[in-house]
Amino acid sequence: METPGNLFVVAAPSGAGKSSLVKSLLELDSQLVVSVSHTTRAPRGQEQSGRDYHFVDDARFRAMVDHGDFFEWAQVHGHLYGTSRSAIEDHLQRGEDVILEIDWQGALQIKQLFAHAVLIFILPPSWDELRQRLQRRGEDGPEVIALRMKNAREEVAQARHFDFVIINALFGTALFDLKTVVHSQRLKYAAQRRNRSQVFAALDLI
Repeated sequence: METPGNLFVVAAPSGAGKSSLVKSLLELDSQLVVSVSHTTRAPRGQEQSGRDYHFVDDARFRAMVDHGDFFEWAQVHGHLYGTSRSAIEDHLQRGEDVILEIDWQGALQIKQLFAHAVLIFILPPSWDELRQRLQRRGEDGPEVIALRMKNAREEVAQARHFDFVIINALFGTALFDLKTVVHSQRLKYAAQRRNRSQVFAALDLI
C-alpha cells in the first residue's frame, strides 16, 4: 500500500525502554502521530483507555478479529494485542507519519502489508540490565519477571529482521538515534516522492 505518510514500527522486549523512547519522541516531533493499540490486558499504573491502549475484553477483541478490524494482532505474555486498520489508513492517507509500538510478530506482519514501513528494534545493553529495569519498574512479581526474561530471549533474536537497531544504554543517546532514523526516512527519495508528489510532478520527476 502506497501512502503519503511514513509508517514507523518500534518493537522491543519488556523493560528495554520502548514506551519511554516513543513518548519522548512524540513530545519532540509534532509531525508524528501514535496509533493506539487494542489489548485484552488490564491497565497498569496510570494508563488510561484511549490514551495508552484501548482496553477491551477477550470477546470484543475476538469479534474485531473476525470483522477484519486489525492490520495485525498477536498474543503476547498471555494477552491479545491488535493494531486498528482504519486508524492507520486514515493517518497515512492524510500524509501523516504514524509510529506504532507493537511486538515483533506484529511488526513483521505490518511489513508484509506496507513494504515501505520502517522497522526499528530497541535492545537493552545487557541481560542483567534488562532484569534490573524490570525489577525497578515494580509492576511484576518474580515469576512474571522470569517469564518476561525468558520471552525476551526469543524477542531479541528477531532483531535481525528489522531495518534499524537502537541500543538503549543511555536514554538520551537512544532518543537521538530514534529521532535520526525518523528524520532520515523522511528524506529518502521514495518517501519524498510519496509525500511531496506535487513538487516532484512540477520538476518532471513523476
